[in-house]
Amino acid sequence: MWSRDRTYHFIGIGGIGVSAVARVLHQQGVKVQGSDVRTSQLTEALEALGISVTIGHDPDNITGADVVVHSTAVPHDNIERVTARERGIPEAHRSDMLGLCLQGYESVGITGTHGKGTVSAMITHCLIQRELDPTFLIGGLLNNYKLNARAGEGTFAVAEVDESDRSHLNLRPSHVVVNNLEVDHLNFYDGLGDIVSTMAEFINKNDQLKTLALNWDDAGVRSLAEQITVPYVRYGTGADGLDYSARDVEDLGDRVRFNAWRGDECLGEITLPIPGNYNADNAAGAIAILMGSLNQPFSAVQAAMNSYQGLENRFTVRRAGDITIVKDYISHPTGMRRVLESARKMPHKRIWCVFKPYRFTLMKYHGEEYAEAFTGCDEIVITRMYAAEERPMDGIDTPWFCGVLREAGNTVNYVPENPDVVPFLTEKVRGGDMVIFFGGDDFFRMADAWADARIATN
Repeated sequence: MWSRDRTYHFIGIGGIGVSAVARVLHQQGVKVQGSDVRTSQLTEALEALGISVTIGHDPDNITGADVVVHSTAVPHDNIERVTARERGIPEAHRSDMLGLCLQGYESVGITGTHGKGTVSAMITHCLIQRELDPTFLIGGLLNNYKLNARAGEGTFAVAEVDESDRSHLNLRPSHVVVNNLEVDHLNFYDGLGDIVSTMAEFINKNDQLKTLALNWDDAGVRSLAEQITVPYVRYGTGADGLDYSARDVEDLGDRVRFNAWRGDECLGEITLPIPGNYNADNAAGAIAILMGSLNQPFSAVQAAMNSYQGLENRFTVRRAGDITIVKDYISHPTGMRRVLESARKMPHKRIWCVFKPYRFTLMKYHGEEYAEAFTGCDEIVITRMYAAEERPMDGIDTPWFCGVLREAGNTVNYVPENPDVVPFLTEKVRGGDMVIFFGGDDFFRMADAWADARIATN
């Protein structure tokens, strides 16, 4: 349905996922334009490529467009979407455009609740190091290249496939990795069973699928295996019956060391120069695809893993004077618990966590899991809940969430407004402490500004 001879207007073109698609289509010779509510690093980078970006939403912005593209985050009543319908201009979802980007390539799609960006980035980094010039589209900037997307001249394409809104059903990658499946995004799903069955539909209806890699460490993925009708390879950190595995994992604080195995064959040692022992699991998934599907030699995979620098704001560590500041995009309690487990291996006196509760459904369903995850830190700073587009739920609000955390024995400091967080931390944090900011770009800008100020005064 979607062709390369049309002009596509992207609403919210500065979003990390939308900008990736816009960049790649432009580099593939497709006419692209867009709009966003604010200027950012990403909009400026797109303009530097020659893409027209308008700041602010206005009916006139879509003039000249054959198709108007939106992500799930753009509401139905956005003025540019409304205007498109009034003018009879077709609308497309971002995932449709991702599919257009992948046409004609040997494509790899990585999906799951956690780690899909990291697995995508690891695979991409290896292919780049092999001078195979892949096309890639990832929901985060690769620290090795300071890019989240690029159209390559090679035969491979790697994409992070978002399952959060069911839009993965629009895609047909040649190779698929399912890294894990947990309860999340209950604004789109009825529960874990719905998440698993929808992922099974994504796999079983993919008539382009060549290989499938499943993380056998994850209970949700193992239940998925019972519903799929295609062969698969298993990876993880165990030893029994896995096709690819990371064994003897050592969490060394700022890096992770393990032995890579293919079946019963030990391939050799890998040391990831990034924190987080869960990244051994991510690496096993990348190795399964690189070696099992894309036929890359272990020596090349090993060299790439040993030089992989991670994604921006995924366990990103900054030393700011006498304190350590960590930024991590994760907002799911399982991922936060994993970050804290590795953070405790790093030098620190006290660990502070700064978190903005996100979505009523997530807080209601996972409240006790958050409480358990946060027991890995000494002090918690909670700001006012961000509801996104969800309607309020009776009894579920920020004071309720703080109460759930306190009942589990956590020390909670409620600082409602973002501008008050850094002054509060400045007064309370002491030398040798570590402060972890869990959340999104608003928190990361806050963390970076605070780090820059501390560095300037030390």
